[in-house]
Amino acid sequence: MNKRFPIFLYTTVILQLLTALFHSLSFFAEQKVTNATEQQLLDLMTTYKTDMGAGFTPSTFDLLTGLSSCFTMMYALGGWLLLYLMKKKIDIPVLKGVAGIYCIVFGVAFIIMYRFTFLPPIILTGLVFIACAGSYLSAPKQNLIK
Repeated sequence: MNKRFPIFLYTTVILQLLTALFHSLSFFAEQKVTNATEQQLLDLMTTYKTDMGAGFTPSTFDLLTGLSSCFTMMYALGGWLLLYLMKKKIDIPVLKGVAGIYCIVFGVAFIIMYRFTFLPPIILTGLVFIACAGSYLSAPKQNLIK
């Protein structure tokens, strides 16, 4: 069997779980402001609520927290699912298919991170995408993982 395939798979799992862990740390960090403009922005983001109908009135901070938690959960799900499939010794074509799906999902996530965020999530998402692509491209023709 191609020895790079399981290495890439485990690297993908590790990077996904580390990304989820690092990103979840942001939920425990205190927002610090350094000037009056940042204070005004933080006040507006946390207190100004938009009426979105049906009784929903989230602040911008609430929306960002919701999206941010989904980012964390997406990476946790990806890592734990791939680890579970590997431990169950799923057929290689199935793992290759999962790696292909991961390439699409985490490739699109990388493009979004590159366009709209800052360096740490860009780097981590890019590394996950590279590991997924390595997994997909290094998948052997054999049918079972040993």
